[in-house]
Amino acid sequence: MDQGIQIGDLAPGRAIVWSRADRPSRMMVEYAYNPDFEHAVTLRGPYAMENSDYTARQDLVDLPEGKDVYVKVWFEDLTNERNQSEPVNGHFHTIGKRDDIRFVWGGDTAGQGWGINESFGGMKIYETMRLTKPQFFLQSGDSVYSDGPIPESKPAENGQIWTNLVTPEVSKVAETLAEFRGRYKYNFLDENLRRFNAEVPQVWQWDDHEVVNNWSDSKDLSNDSRYTVKDVPLLVARATRAFHEYAPLRPQDGEESERIYRKISHGKLLDVFVLDMRSYRGPNTDNLQPQQNAETSFLGEKQLAWLRRELQDSRATWKVISADMPIGLNIGDGVDAEGNARWEAIANGNDGPAAGRELEIAGLLKFIKQKHIDNIVWLTADVHYAAAHYYDPNQAASQDFLPFWEFVAGPLNAGSFGPNGTDGTFGPRVVFSKAPAPGQVNLSPYAGLQFFGEVNIDRKSKAMTVALKDINGDVVFDKTLSAAGENGSDRTRDRD
Repeated sequence: MDQGIQIGDLAPGRAIVWSRADRPSRMMVEYAYNPDFEHAVTLRGPYAMENSDYTARQDLVDLPEGKDVYVKVWFEDLTNERNQSEPVNGHFHTIGKRDDIRFVWGGDTAGQGWGINESFGGMKIYETMRLTKPQFFLQSGDSVYSDGPIPESKPAENGQIWTNLVTPEVSKVAETLAEFRGRYKYNFLDENLRRFNAEVPQVWQWDDHEVVNNWSDSKDLSNDSRYTVKDVPLLVARATRAFHEYAPLRPQDGEESERIYRKISHGKLLDVFVLDMRSYRGPNTDNLQPQQNAETSFLGEKQLAWLRRELQDSRATWKVISADMPIGLNIGDGVDAEGNARWEAIANGNDGPAAGRELEIAGLLKFIKQKHIDNIVWLTADVHYAAAHYYDPNQAASQDFLPFWEFVAGPLNAGSFGPNGTDGTFGPRVVFSKAPAPGQVNLSPYAGLQFFGEVNIDRKSKAMTVALKDINGDVVFDKTLSAAGENGSDRTRDRD
């Protein structure tokens, strides 16, 4: 069980337990509500076979609210002797009606060649997050960088050298199913991550680097000499398979078995809406179409209809939208054949009324306003720096929406970049950002510009406090929001 265990998709009464064996075997899970495993329940889990790369998951159900749950996982091989692996233990807490809520979020792990540096302490931001004792973690995408080889060493800033653990699968871009799987197995080499996984339930979504940078229907690898496989749909298929094998997701039904978008409820205080901004998008273009069509699709009609319905039906005080990309930041994807700027995210860089993919978001924001849906907060990653954005209709070119906040965290263990410019369509005001100094790009974790977000919701006051923290756990910015749309106070701490 070299990859340890993961807890995933914590919801009222249930949680997923994930692990991986090294041979054909059967997963076994024991759980109890005390560390001595008194009155424990033992479950015979699924078989771990070659077709799943020996990964397996078991859904724990009928869990009581507000309890510490202790788990023990092992595998039995499929010989007559039924040899057993050494068990791996973990524990987590189910959220109860009397509990405050605390969770963390972030994205971008092992990117730009900054992998597991044991002399640095490994991916130690995961240990920093674990020590905050969150009830769950939103993995906001780019959990692996399948398109980024990890070398044994590489130069870092100030004459320093960054040294990496390496495996054959991360020595080149991922093309085969084994290489995509190897990206996830690589991350599990880090003891900080394994310890974090065994204690903090996770909610995974994905973005582009799980497959290849900025992939969409317009992605062309014909001139990329790193790739012998030029068929992007084939790479997407293999990457999708590996993602669903290694993510501690609760499986969907047969209607859309590979679906990632979903809602996870945490009682009357919080609903989390997990988006997929990658699978249903049209091609990356100049993003200036005056009307919606197949090219402007971003979330897609089915996912949008689901999101509108679930937001309207939600009775939770806070509705957190977990997005893999920011709304109002300009994120480019080179130029098209005519030399026009091509865009990777929602914004199109023209500061004007909604066009292209912005039309879809404008319609969603208008719906939220028409239905009087309060207390929506957007959380995201992707751009490799920390930021807080306030979207103000009074400052926007497209004004038919309620004001809202968007908070950006990351990277967790990758290069630091930014900041990106803003697009004025929805009037974002950069209340806070912390990124490399002008002229500096792709800074290593040595620079300290690695960030995660922490959210605390007070059960009594229902106030939500969002903090952006660095690799050492120091708060660089926080903002308290009162429920029912009233603004709280903010405090900025920017320590260079």
